[in-house]
Amino acid sequence: MYKFTSTKIIELGSCAFRQPRADSHCKYLHGYRLTAKFWFTAKELDQNNWVVDFGGLKELKKLLQDQFDHTTCISKDDPKLDAFRRLDEAGVCDLRVMDGVGIEKFAEWCHAAADNFVGVTTNMRCRCVAVEVFEHENNSAIYSSKPEENESTVSVEVEKPVSKVKAVKKEISASDTTRPPFSVKKQKDKQSRDLWPKKQKNQWMSGDSTWGF
Repeated sequence: MYKFTSTKIIELGSCAFRQPRADSHCKYLHGYRLTAKFWFTAKELDQNNWVVDFGGLKELKKLLQDQFDHTTCISKDDPKLDAFRRLDEAGVCDLRVMDGVGIEKFAEWCHAAADNFVGVTTNMRCRCVAVEVFEHENNSAIYSSKPEENESTVSVEVEKPVSKVKAVKKEISASDTTRPPFSVKKQKDKQSRDLWPKKQKNQWMSGDSTWGF
């Protein structure tokens, strides 16, 4: 049983994609500033009493952002894939062809990349057990696995494929999740605004001029 868990939030970047078979406006090319939350677990801590060294995840962050930041992610079965390839060749977009697109598939891709990365760098002491990808503060999707119960192999097929890792999908309860990272920033912004007076007399000006927010 894995006793320790730590989490890390990584900005994936601004990514464009589409769902060609959707009956809604999602069939059109659109984009989001994607954010991912990673759950790492270990049976034993390292010499620093860490599940994972967050400072050692820079290469993982680079891999993730190379895939998603200012890129256009298109499914390998998109009927307009050839058109996107031509746009890529013309320098109009930075194309990434994936096994599927959408935050569910992005979460699966990120999970495979992260689990492979920490598994190799920690000699399998640490594993990535879940990834939650946010489109924005209201929409997210989670892909998760239990390393000790892996029975199948998930292969994430992309232009530059990540190594195969074992994974099995499962549900994560509400108690396993936290507020999205966006809400923390909003709360901090609100607290900052509350520090300012609503109205204050300008001592250095004559008359009754005031300033405030």
